[in-house]
Formats: sequence, structure tokens, C-alpha cells
Amino acid sequence: MSKRNSAAAKTAARERLRVERERQAKRAKARRQIIVACSAVGVLAAAGGIGYAVVQANKPSYWEEAKTAKLVKPANATGKNGTTVVIGKSTAKKTLVMYEDPRCPVCAQFEQTVGATVKKDYDDGKFKIQYVGATFLDRSLTGEGSKNGLSALGAALNVSPEAFLEYKTALYSTKYHPEETDDKFKDDSYLIKVADTVPELKGNTKFQNAVKNGTYDRWALEMSKTFDSSGVSGTPTLKMDGKTLTASDGSGNAPMSVADFTTAIDAALKG
Repeated sequence: MSKRNSAAAKTAARERLRVERERQAKRAKARRQIIVACSAVGVLAAAGGIGYAVVQANKPSYWEEAKTAKLVKPANATGKNGTTVVIGKSTAKKTLVMYEDPRCPVCAQFEQTVGATVKKDYDDGKFKIQYVGATFLDRSLTGEGSKNGLSALGAALNVSPEAFLEYKTALYSTKYHPEETDDKFKDDSYLIKVADTVPELKGNTKFQNAVKNGTYDRWALEMSKTFDSSGVSGTPTLKMDGKTLTASDGSGNAPMSVADFTTAIDAALKG
């Protein structure tokens, strides 16, 4: 083999080695670029995840959004925003105003003890009933049962005044009214279960859809504002002609027995 051929072979070998090194260098550079790109994507994804979590955490709650939702007024309600709920015989000259919170245990106690007497007097045409619903227990205890329960009462009022009164009685019953710390009324299915004990509401698809869809959620918030601006600080509170009906023991509390209620209502009807 000639020296020339030997030198040429060496030159060719060195060239092949150079080419291979360049190819490997390009591969290494490409790998580094992929790693950097993936890392950047990972950082962006993490940042995006954190950003999404922050956005979700700062999103208004459902009930905050409900404040600006379309206002649907129940049938059988009048006044601004449909928050005047007065039911009874047109011949009744006086109106008993009842301030109640769906979660209120004392309201439940009143209904269980005195409710039948109130209904009899109402049926006899002694007075109309004006209902003012409150939701302050959702604020003090946290939760949404008062608001959701009040919305469901709006759905019942849309069916009829009688359905509304019967449903209210059922919600306050010993069987269905939860402890005030148990936010059971936040569950639409539970509210519908209780409604199935009321003939007009049992299997009533229109009522059920209104509860599930929150048709009267905005109305419930507007009704709650009416209570908040009334100057009344607790429930149950009963008023007639602007005067508060109280128990005979001088406590200033609502009359919680049939005897006390009858005494207070008879005096108010004469006044």
C-alpha cells in the first residue's frame, strides 16, 4: 500500500470521525432543547394550574352569583320584587305578620305547638297572614339551608297559597325539621322529599324543577333583604298593626303556647 493511499485513508477516517462528532453534538443539542422546552411547559402548566386554582378560589359563590340572576316572582306574591306575601280571606280586616327563618328551631317549635291554632284562626277569617322569610342563620351558622328552603317555599307559593302554608308546616314538623346546625335544607332532594307529603306538591314536576333549577333563588335573596331591613332581629316574631305579639311572662319573646298566643292575638284583634 502506498504512503499516499495510507495518508488518504487517515484523512478520510478523520473526516468520518469529525462528521460523526458533529452529528452527535447536534443530537445532544436537540436533546437539551427538548428538555428545556419540556421544563418550560412544565413550569407553565404548574403556573397555569396555580392560576386556575386562584381563579376558582376567587370566583363568586353560587349565591353571590344568584344576586344578579333573573328575578322570577312567585305567583300569589305582590309588591316590589314580589316579596309581599299576604294570604287569606279578603274579608279579614287585620293581618298577622310572621317573620321566620326556615332553619330556625324556635320557629319549628312554634309551628309544632301553635301552628294548628294559627291555621284555625286563619281559616276562620280572623286575620290574613303576611309571611316575611329570613336567612340570617346561614350567616351565623354558615351554610345555605335557609336560602334554599326559602327558595323552595317560593316554588310552593307559585303553586298556591295553601300549598305554601302546608309546605311550611311540613318543613317545620318534628319529622322533617333538622337541628339548626344540620344544614339539611341545602339538599334539593330533601326539600322535594318533604314536599311529597303535601298533596298539591307531591309528584308536581313544575314545583320540583323550580327547586332543582333554583328558579326562585334570587327571589329568596330579595325576601331576605326585606327581613333584614324590617328592624326585626330574631325569629319567630309576630306583629299586628305594627305591634309585636309577646308571651305573657314578660320576656318579650313570641307566644310559644296556645294559651299565650290566643291571649295575644285576641288583644291585637280588639286593638
